This record gives sequence, C-alpha cells and structure tokens, in this order.
Amino acid sequence: MTSSPSDLYYRERRLPPYVFAEVNRMKAASRKAGRDVIDFGMGNPDLPPAPHIVDKLKEVAADPRAHRYSASQGVPSLRRALARYYERRFNVALNPDTEVCVTLGSKEGLANLAQAITAPGDVIVTPDPSYPIHMFGFIIAGAAVRAVKFDDPEQFLRDVTLACKRSIPAPSAMVLNFPSNPTARIVGLDFYEEAVKVARANNLVIISDLAYADIWFDGGPPPSILEVKGARDLAVEFTSMSKTYSMPGWRIGFATGSARLVDALKRVKSYLDYGAFTPVQIAAVAALDGPQDTVEAARETYRKRRDVMVESFARIGFDIPSPPATMFAWAPIPERFAHMGSVDFAKLLLEQTDVAVAPGLGFGERGDAHVRLALVENEQRIRQAARAMKGFFSKA
Repeated sequence: MTSSPSDLYYRERRLPPYVFAEVNRMKAASRKAGRDVIDFGMGNPDLPPAPHIVDKLKEVAADPRAHRYSASQGVPSLRRALARYYERRFNVALNPDTEVCVTLGSKEGLANLAQAITAPGDVIVTPDPSYPIHMFGFIIAGAAVRAVKFDDPEQFLRDVTLACKRSIPAPSAMVLNFPSNPTARIVGLDFYEEAVKVARANNLVIISDLAYADIWFDGGPPPSILEVKGARDLAVEFTSMSKTYSMPGWRIGFATGSARLVDALKRVKSYLDYGAFTPVQIAAVAALDGPQDTVEAARETYRKRRDVMVESFARIGFDIPSPPATMFAWAPIPERFAHMGSVDFAKLLLEQTDVAVAPGLGFGERGDAHVRLALVENEQRIRQAARAMKGFFSKA
C-alpha cells in the first residue's frame, strides 16, 4: 500500500518518486531469480583499500579507548592530514582548525550544509544534469532550485547571471561539481576564476563538489576552486575518501574553504552526530599521509575499463563518448531507443540483457536522453555486457 500525497510529511512531499527505485527493484528481483546482473548502475567502487589503511584500522580498533564518542568536526590529526593533502595537491594552505570539517561522506556534508545555510524560499542554482544531492539536499531544506543547463562552461555562467537577475528572490548559492557526476565533464582553473567573479558580483556562495579530483585520465589533474584568489571568502568545497582511496563504506569526507561556511556546517553537525568512528578517522590519516601508489593504480584500472567499454560498446552500435575523468561514462541513448526516455530504456536493457545502467533522468530533467554507466565491473565483465547487448541491439 502506498501513501497518497495528503498522507506525506512536509519534506516527503517535496521529493519526487525516486527515479532509480524501479530499476533497483528489477535488479533485486533478477538476482533473487538467480540471474547474473552486470551492474553499471551504482558508482560503488569494487577495488579494495590499500592494505596499510586496513592495518591501521585494525590497530586502532584494538585499543579499548578508541570506541568512545569521537569529535563531530573530526579528530585534529585528520583535519591536519587533509590540510597537508590540499597543500601537496593544490598548493592551497588551509587552517585545519577553522577551514576544515570532517563529514560522514561528502553526501552527508552537502545535505547538512544545505540545512545550515538555507531558509525556506531561498533559491539555489545547480547544474542540470547533476548529482541528486546537489538539488535535493536544498529542496529537503526548504529551498527552491533553479536548474541551469550545463553544456558549455561560458554559457552556463552567463545563464547563472541571468538567473540571478530574473529570480525572485535572487539566488543565494551556486553548486558546482567538476569532474562532474554524472557527465564526467571537467573544467579548468579559468572557469573557477570566472565563477568566483560571478558569485561575488551576485552575492552568491559557492558549494563545490570535488569528489573525483583524483580520478582523471585526460588533460592533467583537475583543479580546486580554492586555488582561485579570494575563493575562500565565499566558497566551500567537498572532497571524499570514497573514490580516491576506495573507501566508500567508511563514510569519510571533508568540507574545506570559507571559515564562515565551515563553521555553519560544524554547528549543525554538532547537534546531529559525534563524528565517524575514531579508528576509521585514524585510518584515513594513514591513507592521506601514506603511500599514494594505490591511487595511481586505481586510476589506471578505471582508465583501462573506460577504454574497454568505449571500444567494445562501439562495436555493437552503442557509442559512448570517452570520459576524461571520474569513474562514469555518460552515454547518449542509442537513436533507435531515444524515444523511450532513460527510465524505460534502462528497464528494457535490464530485462533483455541483464545489464543494469542508471537512468539519466535521475540526475535532472536534461539528463533524460542519457544513461550513466559506472566503471565498477572488470574488463571481462564489460566485454560480457557488450556481448549480451549485441544480440538485443541486432534484434531491435
């Protein structure tokens, strides 16, 4: 039995039906029936963390004192380690006491920052398509979202400026996410410089999601918005251990940048949690400060999977633009199925081939002509998926 709109609570009523739910139910039913589902749907890294990270977790967890409440904003040693990472990776010097907060993954951090800085009726600018929490974190907090199409970086910033002039009330914040989930788009430092100018001219704060900073293939490592002079006055950036260090289930992320925005996040979090399990935080220090060869190895693994997917899918008529970064491919629905939209195409593909993908509609209205494929199956399984789809495409 499902609830009618009148039965829902206020925040429930603000959320549309979860686009991925029906595909997820089909995946569960297929697995229950014993079918071998090749799952590109969820960006759930399959690579293990480095052994020294797991060893540190075990070591600290063996200490009886390590099982007490931790610190909501993160233990000092982890905040200092993240500051060292930013110095090493971006040449940005952060104050670990005022400009760094540890979060329970970047998703939790984004949602709690939305609660901290948003009042009902505020307007937030987000790219479309975009990762769902970028929109719905603010919608849950009571804001209205102005989704701006992102095809061209310069046009996007022009459209943001127009949105600031035409929206009533004027937007108070802008969300950026590069490398992008789901589109894998990347931007250069010049884009961030212009974004900071637009934000300053229109009294916006910037929330930057940099979760895929270390999974890049073409064009060199992506920059941080905090490299821009003056950005820390108005920007906060979220990063994560999940993808870089293959630690998604550990739930460790960070908010860095504007001391005012970081402080607002800390105040909300202080009422909601006591921080991540201390041994997990200390193991994260070992990850950030320890050998980085596994980060490069993971990047090479995703690069090889990307190349195999692009090549093998192209041979069966499923052309996928080669993503320059992230662990995702953003694939236009093949022309003969384009009329279906992403949800029905994803359901049909799963039903006919046991290959699961994420419907692009789940990332925004402008994503409905695409599906997202996560590079979380090995090369053999990717080729197996191509073989399974070959017969389906030829019959269609």
